Parts: sequence; structure tokens; C-alpha cells
Amino acid sequence: MSLNNKKILMIVGGGISAYKALDLARLLRKKDVKVKTILTKSGKNFVTPLSITSLTNNKVYEDIFDAKNESEIDHISLSRWADLILVMPTTANFMTKLSLGQASDLATTVILASNKDIVLVPAMNVRMWLHSATQSNFKTLSGYGYKFIGPEKGEMACGEYGEGKMSSPRQILSYLKEYFDNKNFFKSKNIKALVTTGPTREYFDAVRYISNNSSGKQGYEVALAFSRMGIKTTLVAGPSEINSSKDLVIKKVESSVQMLEEVKKSLPVDIAVCAAAVSDYRPKTKAQQKIKKKITELNYLELQKSPDILEFLSKNNKARPTLVVGFSAETENIIKNSVLKLKQKYCDLIIANDVSNKKTGFNVDYNKVSIINKKGQIEKIPRNKKSFIASILVKKIMENFLSNSKKNH
Repeated sequence: MSLNNKKILMIVGGGISAYKALDLARLLRKKDVKVKTILTKSGKNFVTPLSITSLTNNKVYEDIFDAKNESEIDHISLSRWADLILVMPTTANFMTKLSLGQASDLATTVILASNKDIVLVPAMNVRMWLHSATQSNFKTLSGYGYKFIGPEKGEMACGEYGEGKMSSPRQILSYLKEYFDNKNFFKSKNIKALVTTGPTREYFDAVRYISNNSSGKQGYEVALAFSRMGIKTTLVAGPSEINSSKDLVIKKVESSVQMLEEVKKSLPVDIAVCAAAVSDYRPKTKAQQKIKKKITELNYLELQKSPDILEFLSKNNKARPTLVVGFSAETENIIKNSVLKLKQKYCDLIIANDVSNKKTGFNVDYNKVSIINKKGQIEKIPRNKKSFIASILVKKIMENFLSNSKKNH
């Protein structure tokens, strides 16, 4: 079973729907899921620690500093223990706290300290859910990588009808089963992914180089999204300030030639995503020392083409990945130029990326992209956090990968 021996940390919030957490705990225990619970101060108004302990067979955590548990730091140990963190019900107030990055109690501190996926299950009055402030928080949290179950449309405890009703325990159980099914499937198939990210630096003397403003953030988030799905992921990164991650194999390079060599060493893989902004040209020669400011010494800079890593992967007959995805950073005729690149490079998908706008693209936290397949079908993803963009991209990439895999077998 996909849920067998999984560990879920359930945070019970302060809403009338909190009683449903008891039913979910019962269902999870029937599936041999290990459940630990944090009961918030407001949640305690609706359910008791005793009822939760009886159903989970585990102690209930309430205080951020527990004198009875001095040897462990709960907000760290709990977040590391869990395979997934589930917040139900997630109130409008709790969403606001998370949007602001607050760590005002054990629940919010655990979430802020967590390195696991966090699933929010909203429950509130329809007007509260539809309020622009709540919708803004929803977009912010989605951008941070939080996942959502619901809310549903239906009759609420207050008597009103509309969107805001919490998903049922069985709906939540079904979501969790699918989540772990997917993760277990990719892990069991030993699927490997390769992602390139960041710029390259092509030196023409000891200190100067040709490069661009790519921060490497989008490729990094794509690699993390693969890893969260249970896929072994290698990230080949040009010069950038990306964080190290125990979930990724990160190989750092500087030049396009070095990047190509690391890509070759990483093969074979099942999926390759070329998100790096590789310099199209590099100097033919490199001076060993800094070139002085004398016009006679540098009348011109002779360039040659840099290796085309995307084309190498797409046309590699011996070790071509099942799915090859390219990024197309453009400043004009975004779709037209990207479709042309898709055809010329023989890749399976191209991600059109408008880098002419300073609010999205290079060296910012937000992006706006279009996914284009070989049939010319276009799916636009509006402006959002790069982490959210990555989650959508990886979902679409995996759908295409599974489709291609079935065709090849």
C-alpha cells in the first residue's frame, strides 16, 4: 500500500471543521500511517488532546517549548520526522501568518523550519475565502510551494452556501494516496533527471568574461520539484548563488565547455531540462593576464560558437533522454522564436521565457512562461513565483514523459 508506514504530521487549526481531523486520523491509522499531531491554541477550542491521542496513539504537541522533552527541539525534530505536513482546517488567519512567514507558535515554527511538502486544507466562510486578501495569500502561498486540497463548494456550518467548505476526510485520504503513489512510482522506476541552470562565463582574459544576468533560480526550483517527486536529480549549475541541497547532486561549472562535460558525465538520464542561459559565443583565445586598456592590444574580440548542450542531448542517438526540454529566453517574438528553436533543436518541449520584462525572467523571483510541444500546442503559465512555476512545469513534464514512455514500449 502506498500509505503503509508513511509518517504524517497533522496540524489541527481553529475552525468548526477541526472535528474532521479526528475522522482523518482514524482513516490514516487504518492504513497503517503513523500520525503525530500539533494542536493549535484555537484548535483546542474544538477538539481535545485526549481524543487525538486516543486515535493516533501518539502524544499531542502544543507548546513551542516543552519542558518534558528537553532533549529534542520539537519544531526541528517534528519537521524532520514527517514525510508530509498537513494543516486542517487551514483558516484565513493561519494563511495570513504563513504568508508573512510568522513563527509565533509551534505550528508556524514547524512549517517555517520544514524541508517537506506542506499541504493546506482551507475551511472558511465563502466571503472570507473570496476576499481579495485571502486570494492574495493563496497566490503567495502557492508561489512558496505550498499545496492545497480544496476548498469545496457546499453548505457551511454558518448556513451559507459557496466555496470555502473543507474537503472531506475521504477526499483528503484520496489526495494523500495519489501523492505517495506518484512518489513511490517514480522512485521504484529509478527515474533520473538532469537539469542545467544559471549562466556561463566565457573568459577572454584573466578577469573579464562574456555572460548574462541569469540567476539560476528557475532551474534550481525545477530540480527541487523533481526531487520532491522522488526522482533522482542532478543539477549542473553555472556561476550562481543557489543554495546547496541534500536532495540534489549539484555540479558547479563556469564555462559552456565545462557544462557540456558535466552533462556528458551525468548521462544516461530519463529526463533532461536545459534551463541554463548558456552563452551563445565564447572567445577563441583567452589571455593569461588581464588585458590592459590600450586600444592597440584589443582592436576586436574574435568569437566562436559555444557548444549547444540542448542540441547535443536532443540529437544524441546513443544516450538520448526519453524527454528533452529546452528553455527559450527571448526579448521579442517570444512564441515564434521559441517554436523555431523547438524545431531546430529537436527537443520534445520548449519553455518560452520572456526576459525583456524586469519583473519576470532573469535575476528575479518571479517568472511567466509558455509550454510549447511538438504539435505547436501552447499552454501559458501566468506570472508567479518561480517555485510555483517549477511545480507546474514538472507536473506537465512528467505527464509528457509517461506518455512518451508508453509509446516507446
